[in-house]
Amino acid sequence: MNKTELINEIAAKAGLNKTDAKKALEATLESIEQALANDDKVQLIGFGTFSIVEKEARTGINPRTKEKIQIAARKVVKFKPAAELGK
Repeated sequence: MNKTELINEIAAKAGLNKTDAKKALEATLESIEQALANDDKVQLIGFGTFSIVEKEARTGINPRTKEKIQIAARKVVKFKPAAELGK
């Protein structure tokens, strides 16, 4: 499912027009993004939890040249689905 299909589903299930559904989805995604940027966790009961995880610097291998390379430390988004999701 892509973003347009998701907007159509939201509009149909919530009884909204597509413009309002798109605004609602974009506001939701923007709010989640802002919370993660502030190192907050976003927990949606029954769906899952979004959080920021810090990955340490490590040594990797360039698959093309087989040279060892240094991979810098970075922050990544982690999603842990709720146990009820997908049942």
